Amino acid sequence: MKGGILRVMRGLGLQHWRDRLRTSSIQSIIMWSFSLCLLLIVMLAAFLLYNKFSRTAEQNVLLGTSQIVDQVGYNLEDYVDGMAQLYRTIEQHMLPGASWDDEQVAQQLDILMSSRDDIVSIALFDDQGELLRNHPAEPVRMSARVTAQSWFHSAMRVSNHLSFSLPHVQNLYDGTYKWVVSMSKGLTIEKDGKPMNVVLLVDINFKKIDELSSRISLGKRGYVYIIDEGAGNIVYHPQQQLIYMGLRNESVEKALTSSGSYIDKADGVKRLNTVRSVYNIGWKVVGVAYLDEMMTTREEMNRYLIQVAAIVLVLSILVSMVLAASLARPIRRMGATMKAVERGDFDVELPLRGPLEVVQLSSRFNLMLDKIRGLMRQIIVEQESKRKYELEALQAQINPHFLYNTLNSVVRMVGMSKNEDIITMITSLSKLFRISLSKGRTVIKVSEELEHARHYLTIQQMRFKQKFKFEIEAEEAALDCYTLKLVLQPLIENAIVHGIEYLVDEGSIRIRARLEGETLVLEVADNGVGMSQEQLAGLLESGDAQEEEAQSSSGGGSGVAVRNVHDRIQLYYGARYGLSYTSEREEGTVAQIRMPAVRKAEGETGHEE
Repeated sequence: MKGGILRVMRGLGLQHWRDRLRTSSIQSIIMWSFSLCLLLIVMLAAFLLYNKFSRTAEQNVLLGTSQIVDQVGYNLEDYVDGMAQLYRTIEQHMLPGASWDDEQVAQQLDILMSSRDDIVSIALFDDQGELLRNHPAEPVRMSARVTAQSWFHSAMRVSNHLSFSLPHVQNLYDGTYKWVVSMSKGLTIEKDGKPMNVVLLVDINFKKIDELSSRISLGKRGYVYIIDEGAGNIVYHPQQQLIYMGLRNESVEKALTSSGSYIDKADGVKRLNTVRSVYNIGWKVVGVAYLDEMMTTREEMNRYLIQVAAIVLVLSILVSMVLAASLARPIRRMGATMKAVERGDFDVELPLRGPLEVVQLSSRFNLMLDKIRGLMRQIIVEQESKRKYELEALQAQINPHFLYNTLNSVVRMVGMSKNEDIITMITSLSKLFRISLSKGRTVIKVSEELEHARHYLTIQQMRFKQKFKFEIEAEEAALDCYTLKLVLQPLIENAIVHGIEYLVDEGSIRIRARLEGETLVLEVADNGVGMSQEQLAGLLESGDAQEEEAQSSSGGGSGVAVRNVHDRIQLYYGARYGLSYTSEREEGTVAQIRMPAVRKAEGETGHEE
C-alpha cells in the first residue's frame, strides 16, 4: 500500500514538471536547465583539464616544436651542402684551363641543369662584371649593372666563399622575372698563364626553399619563417606580402639574439618561438607555435577529453530527455515552415502549439505572412499598371516624332512634283506603319524591326536626295529573336540628323543584328561628324535641362527619342540592358542596343496603335 502511494506521488510529480514545461516560456526552460547543466560541465571540465594537463602540455609543445624546427634546419643545411657540391662540380668541368667556351662544357651544363629543376641559370663573370659564359645563353639586359649587384660584391669581397643573397626577382636577363636566390663565389683561375679573378653565379628557384619551409605545420595556425643573421631581413615568411606592406610584424630582434626558445604575445595570444641557426648559410629558422592550440593535441589530453565527453554526454542526455519533446518539435516545425517561405511558398501557416513563446511567435509569423501576401498582391497590381502606363507614355512620345519627320519629307516632295518618288515614299510609309502597329504588340521579331528600319531609311534616302547609303546585316540566329519595336528608328534618325546631314561627302549607315551568347545586340553605325565626350556623357541623361538641350541641338527632339529607347529597354528587361554610344570626332558614331536574346514572344494584349 505504501509503495503504491509512493508510485502515485512520483507519477504526479513527473506529470507536474511536464505540465510546467509545456506552459513555461522557452527563456525559462533554457535559462534554468541549460545554465545549471553547462555550469557544472564547464567547471568540471576546467578543473580536470587544468590540473591534469597544463603542466605537461607546454613541455610537449617545446619538444615537438624544437624537433620540427631542427628538421627544417637540417633540410636547409643538406640543401646548401648539395648546392656547394654543385659548385664544385661546375668548377671541375667549366673552369679548368679557362675552357668555358668549349662545346663539351655546354653539354655538361645541359645535363646538370636537366637533372636539377631548381637551377634557373648558371653564369660566369670577370671582375669587371663582363659576362664570360651563361647557361641558358640569354642576353644580359642593357640596364643590368652587374658590379652593383649585392651577390657580386659578396663574391668579390670574400673570395672562395659561397654567398647567398636574399630572395629577389632575377633582373639580369631580358624576359625573365623569376623569384630566385643568388649563390655567388669569387674564384681565381689561370688563363693564358695569367691569374684571373672571376665570379661564378648560380640562381636557384626560391620555390625550392619555399617548399622546404611551407610544408612544415605547427598546429593549425603555427608556421616557420627564416631570417638573415647578418642584416636581420626576413628571407621567407608564409605571409610575406603582409610583412612587406607593414600589416604584420615579427619579433626579429629577439630572434636574432636568441638561440633557443622564448615566448611572446601577438594579438593577446601566447606564442612559442623556437630558433635554430643554419650555420653554412648564415640564416636562422624560427618556428612559431600557438600554445593554446598545441596544448590540445596530445594523446594524454585526448584520453581525458573522452572521459569529460562521456560526462557531458550523460548530462546532455538527461537534459535532452526533459526538453526535447517541448522544444525540438515546435522549433523544427517553425524552421520547416520558414524554409518553405524562403522557397517562395507564402500560403503556409504555423499551427499555434507549443511553449508560450512559440505560440506567440507563430501567431506573429502568421500575421506577418498575411500582410506580406496582401502587399505582394498590391505591388503586383501597381507595378503592372506602372509599366503599362510608362510604356504607353514612352510610345506616345516616339510615334508622333516619327510621323512628323516622315510626313514633312513627303510634303516637300509633293511640292517638287516627284510622283514616282512620292509613290515609293508613301508605300514605304504604309509598310512602316503596318509594322509600327503590329496589332498592338510591344515585342516583335528582329526581322520585322529590321524591315521597319529598311523602309524608314528608304524614306530618308529620298528626303536627303541620296546623301547617304545604307546596309543591313543580320545573323540568321538573331532574326528569329524578339525585340521591343521601334528601337532602331530613333537611332537612325539621330545618325542622319546629327551625323550624316553635316557631311560634305556621301554618308554611310550600317545596321547589324547579332548574338553574343544569350544577349541580342543591335548596332547603328554611321560615318558622320561624331560627338564630343561631353555630348556622349549627357546623351542618355534624363531631366528637363538635358531634354531641352537635346531638342534644341537636334531640331527635332531626337535626343528625347533616344533616351526613350534606353528607358523602354531598361523598364522592360532591367538595368543591365539598354543603349550605349561610342563616338569620335570626324570618325563617326556607333549606337549599340543590348537586350536578352528572347526566342519566344510573351503573350500580350493591347490596343491597335
